[in-house]
Amino acid sequence: MSLTKFYKFCEHCVGKWTTERTYHYLTHQEIERSRTEFKIYPLSSALKLKVIADNQYNSSPQIEQSPGFSLAFHTVSDKGEELSQQLNLLFVPKIENGLTLEGDYLRDKAYEESCPIVSHFCFESDTRELVMTTRYTRVVSRDFITLVNPSLRIRRMYNYQRPPKGQPLDKMILVGFGVEHKER
Repeated sequence: MSLTKFYKFCEHCVGKWTTERTYHYLTHQEIERSRTEFKIYPLSSALKLKVIADNQYNSSPQIEQSPGFSLAFHTVSDKGEELSQQLNLLFVPKIENGLTLEGDYLRDKAYEESCPIVSHFCFESDTRELVMTTRYTRVVSRDFITLVNPSLRIRRMYNYQRPPKGQPLDKMILVGFGVEHKER
């Protein structure tokens, strides 16, 4: 059941989205606002294979059904700073447990570090919330996307200083909130 709802969630993600975000930098008590425009397209079979190869990931025959996206975005901060990026990503479901689906989240380019990366995702089908956790070199990022309806998402981003292995995430360095509207 959660796999079907996850596929539906992914279908709703395709399109053009506009996001208003607020970031709270906890290390130096700064608040930043930004506006981001996303363009999200389904990932082609060839690009799915490229993302798998880039990550040297052992894939299965079901990889064709795994949802993936080509994502491009452009962000302008309230300070006038601009950032644009394009990347390809693939979700590989692995464990379905009742209302929860977990698996790997592969990208050909990471946000914090410009290299291929394999992360973890968890999807809660009853709340339609996707949680992606990425362990970068210095930061652990948790990105929450809640689909309120097919044209409205709520986004939360938590970045922690990466703790030593086996230690809890307890030093938060950034908190972000966003409201995302799909353009028709």
